[in-house]
Order: sequence, then structure tokens, then C-alpha cells
Amino acid sequence: MKEEKKILGEQRRQLILQWLKESNRPITGAELAAKTNVSRQVVVQDISLLKARNEPIIATSQGYLYLPPNVPAQTYARTIACFHTPEQTKEELYILVDHGVTVKDVKIEHPVYGDLTASVMVSNRLEVDQFIKKIEETKASYLLQLTDGTHLHTIEADSAAKLDAACHALKKAGFLIES
Repeated sequence: MKEEKKILGEQRRQLILQWLKESNRPITGAELAAKTNVSRQVVVQDISLLKARNEPIIATSQGYLYLPPNVPAQTYARTIACFHTPEQTKEELYILVDHGVTVKDVKIEHPVYGDLTASVMVSNRLEVDQFIKKIEETKASYLLQLTDGTHLHTIEADSAAKLDAACHALKKAGFLIES
């Protein structure tokens, strides 16, 4: 059996960056590790180095994404406050994505660490299902569990009307905290 040669240092980081730029879907750390014949931990370090160079790479529950600076001209964003149990997370996310909204992140205010933010990046039910499955498989906790259910989301859509409709549906479901 022929042993594949590791791709080293800067050459590996440039390849990872190129693959992320060319991909129209998230690429997992395991996929990048297999393509470069290194461990997933080495890939995690490479991604950190690329981010330190201000490369717009984000880690999502589905893998790494390169977000080019040429975002659509008209994107509307809003930060919303929500409250629900961990078991209601899928319902909340479905409501948002069913209204054409992307859930970019989740934020909480921790009494010791201050503001904590985690990337979510889901835009459809398949991505929500993958996100929930990863939480369940890894037995990870939802950030909202640290604040007894209260949390914020940054949501985006291509129209303010979609954001309004999504917020109205969240309010109807009892998930939206209004100021």
C-alpha cells in the first residue's frame, strides 16, 4: 500500500484556501485533512492561521465556508432575542428558514465570560437537521442552556419583509422576546 505524502505548511494552507473559495458548499475538517494527508487538528490550526490573515472563513456545523466580500448588494440583517427550551430549537430554526431567513449565529450573555457567540449558518431545513444531528451526536449543549433559554440570533434575508414575517411567526409560537 502506497503511503500518501503530507502537504506541508504554507502550500497546504494555500490549497485549503483555494478549495474553500472554489466550493459552493461547506467542507469538513475531515475532508480537508484527507485531501492534504494531515490530521484534522492540523487543519483546524491552518484555518486559525488563515483567519488571522483576515481570510473570511467561518466554521459552521456542516464544515468550513469561505465568505467572499462580494455579498449580495441588498442583504437585510436583524438581531432578535428569543426564549425556548433546547427541545424547541429545531422548531425555532425551522420557522426562521421556512421564511427565507438565514440564521447566522447564536449569542448569549454569560455571567463570567461575557458575550459568547457561536456560528450557526443555517438557511434551509436540511442544514437545520444537520445542525441538530451534530448537536445530538456529539452530546454538545446548546448555548441557551447556559442562560435558561434566553439567547440572541443574527438573522439575514434578501428583504425586510422576510425578516418581519419570520419575527411575526416566532412571536406567534411564543419564542420571540419583544423589547
